[in-house]
This record gives sequence, C-alpha cells and structure tokens, in this order.
Amino acid sequence: MMVRLLLILAFLSCSFPSFASVTTQPGELRWGGDTEGGAPYMYQDPDDMNSLVGYEVEIIEAIASHMGMKPIFVQNGWDNLIPGLERRLYDVSIDGLEITPEHQDVVDFSMPYYVTHLQIAVRRDNFDIVELDDCKGRVMGTLKQSYSQYVLETLGDVEIRTYEDEINAYTDLVNGRLDGTLFDAPIALYYGGPMREVKFVGPPIGKIEYGIAVPKDNPELLDLINSAVTSLRDSGKLRSILERWNLWNPMVAEEFHDLGPVKTQPVMYDKWIESHRPSFSLMDRVKRYSSFMPKLGTAALTTMKVSVASMVLAVIFGLMLALVRVFGPAPLSTLSMWYVEIVRGTPVLIQLFFIFYGLPNIGVKLSPFMARVIGLGMNYAAYEAEIYRAGLMSVPVGQMEAALGLGMTRREALRHVVVPQAVRMVLPPVTNDFISLLKDSSLVSVITLVDLTKAYGQIATTYYDYFGTGIIVAAIYFLLGYPFIRLARWTERKMEASFVPDRVRKNRRTGLGLRLF
Repeated sequence: MMVRLLLILAFLSCSFPSFASVTTQPGELRWGGDTEGGAPYMYQDPDDMNSLVGYEVEIIEAIASHMGMKPIFVQNGWDNLIPGLERRLYDVSIDGLEITPEHQDVVDFSMPYYVTHLQIAVRRDNFDIVELDDCKGRVMGTLKQSYSQYVLETLGDVEIRTYEDEINAYTDLVNGRLDGTLFDAPIALYYGGPMREVKFVGPPIGKIEYGIAVPKDNPELLDLINSAVTSLRDSGKLRSILERWNLWNPMVAEEFHDLGPVKTQPVMYDKWIESHRPSFSLMDRVKRYSSFMPKLGTAALTTMKVSVASMVLAVIFGLMLALVRVFGPAPLSTLSMWYVEIVRGTPVLIQLFFIFYGLPNIGVKLSPFMARVIGLGMNYAAYEAEIYRAGLMSVPVGQMEAALGLGMTRREALRHVVVPQAVRMVLPPVTNDFISLLKDSSLVSVITLVDLTKAYGQIATTYYDYFGTGIIVAAIYFLLGYPFIRLARWTERKMEASFVPDRVRKNRRTGLGLRLF
C-alpha cells in the first residue's frame, strides 16, 4: 500500500512542473526573492498582478542582461532566502539583504548596489521621541531578523515587536499599538511616508549596504555579478534605476563617487503613490477585486494539490500506525506510539524546515512538492493514527473473535470486519482533520510555495487592503472545504446503510431511537 502511495506522489510531482526540483538551465540566472516584502524592493504590479516590479527586479534584470542570461524568479520567504541559497533553490538572492558579518559567515555578497540608513517614524502627535536613545522604555516595531532589530536589541530597554509585513507595523503605529518604528529608509519612504498620521524624526541611523547573495562555493559567479554591478554603476544605469524609484541619496552618491545633479524623474515612486490614493469608487474596487481572481485561483489550485496529496498520505500512513499500535507486536507497537508522540509534540513548521532545509545536509534532497506533501502528510498521520486507534478500540472485541471463529485469518478479520466499522465511526473527525490540513497548508509557503495565504499576503501588501482581500480569501477557503464536508456526510449515510437496519434509522429520524439506545 505504501509503495503504491509513493508511486502516486511521484506521479503528482512529475505532473505539476511548478513543484519539480529546481535545476538551473544553461543561460538562466535563477534568483530568489520574496514578493511579500513589498515596495520598493519587489511586488506585484498594481496594474497587472502577473507582473513583478521593483527597483531590485530592474537591477537583477539588468545584471542578467549584462551577463547574457535570462532571469528566472523563484519565490521564497524573506527570512529563508539565505537557507534557500544554501539549498540551491536558486543561483543568487536579492531582496534588501543586508551585508552583515552574520550573513557573510554563510554566503558571499557582491559589492553594494545600494546604501541607505535606518529611519525612526512616530505619530504626528508624538514629541517624546526625537532620536534613537528616546526609544528606551518604548514599544518599537521593526522588521523580523533585520539590522534594525539588532540595533534596537543593542540599545536595550526596548519592547521590540517584529513584523514580516512592513505595512502592518505602520498600521499599528497609527492605531496606537506602537510608540514608533525603525525601518530601512526605503521602507519608511514607501510605507510610512504616504500616511498623514506618521512623521519621520531624528538623523539617519547607521549605514546599511545591500548586496546580492551568492553561494560561497561559486567565486566565478560572484566575479560575474561584481563585474555586472560595476558596469551598471559606471554607465549610470544603476543610478537611473534608483532615481526612478526615488531612492538616490547622499550615501549612495558618496559610495558611487557620483555627486552630480538628479537626472531621472521618480516616475515609479509617483506611480506607486498614485495607485494608493484613497479615492476609489465601489466600481473601482469591484474591478480591482476581479483582477485578483486569476492569481487567487492559481494559488487555490496549488493549495488543493498539496492538501489532497498530504491527506492521502496521512490517512493511509495513519491507519497503518494505528493497526500496528493496536494489533502489532510489542516492539512495533511501542515504535508507533513514540512516533505519534514525537510528531504531535513538535511544531509542523519545524518539521517542514527540517525536511526541506535540514535533510540535504545528510544527502536527502526532496523536491519542493515531495517535501511539502511528506511534511504535512506525516504530521497529520500522527493525529489520524490516534483517531483510528480510538475507532478500532471502540469496535467490540467480540467482532474479532466472531470473525476468527468463522474461519477468517487475523488479516481478513481486520480488513472485512474491524476496519470498516472503525472507519465509519471516525469519518467525521477525519473530515475535520482535512479541513484543518487545508488551512495548515499555508505553512508550506516557507518552502518556496505560493499558496492561497501567501497570495493573500502579496496582494494585501501591494494594495494595503487586508480587509476586502481577506474576506475574498476566507470565502475561497470555505468553498474549497465545503464540498468535502458534504461528501463526508453522504459517505456517512451510505456507510450507515450498510451497518444499521432500516427500522433503527427510521426510529432515529422520528426520535424513537432515544428509547432504543
């Protein structure tokens, strides 16, 4: 049974090219980034959700063009970009990655393509915070695992709240949940700058250098990247890109030894501001939400593929664990018990990280699809095993004894008598588990998957719209799960017809069953 299941999963992996193992083809430059990181780095074009824009998108495309290669984007979570580079999911990574000693211990960096600083933001009615030292004793928001978080931790006596989405931090600032925020200046410019309730205070803090991350064992690629960055800098192409996004500053000018006047208008910054003006009519919002549907539909299909394949594995493997624990020999029964306890006692996110990023260290490299399915499937198998065990224990012992007395083997008794009755009893909780797995599939976005929840984050950070988009995504999740609920109820009725006499079912419907049982 397990061999057949693995063959099915292998077929599914081959059938869905987007889930195949990542391999670089000749002439391609695969680069990793996180579209949920938002403007101005990289994000979905508000006018075309199928198009990726951002100043770093333009930079990597210019670098690939200089190298005579085709850029291929690979989605990954921002805090997993460097582990993904070690995992060889892509050749390079660019997404506001700061050149720090900690990062340089793991990967190599190109020469800086951008230099900036940290910026404090507070509400306009706040006059208590005017410099970094004033943040002591305050509640400050910042980006998770960033240089700004390190600065606040070093400052001490600060309650730090970290965020994965910048817009949420500035929204909390406006709503009074934070006293201030500390972000890279480009983030502050694009997310805090347009908010009337927010102001910037204090002088520039620190010096931040962004570089393109390259694996340590590929010095040839690093040399090519550095050569391309140098060429773009010297030709003025890099400055033009930065000016288009309103990112040219004195620190960059000093780094590039280019102190001349501004030559390019900030057209992309102006476009960003214009696209976020709060003057949309109801019809405009309907059109905008309609434009989300293709992207959300693709993400929903991805969610269903992972969920169904994972649940198939969970149901089959969980049933095997339960049978071994209840009817197997003592050593195997104990092994099954410990598997269930260990898996249930550790977070599924840790298990996914271990399978996808940890196992390659010992030579086990699973494709993204197989890692997702095996991670979720084996996790939920532990819960399914306990459900099945309860169902098996609820079948009277006399059923097994009667089957053996009729001449059945132990295997035949389990297959034809005990297991069918147990399955009928556990069908409702198994259905509930599938609904839970459908929602937990959002966790697999940490291993390069754009599922429904990840698509929601990308769209919401692009348009600052968590409310309307959230309602749409919630409705899609409901529509995905509801047919399976109906299917389970139909299956219950069919299975009940096989085990319960018509007279008893009729009495249950009329209420007489209460006096019979």
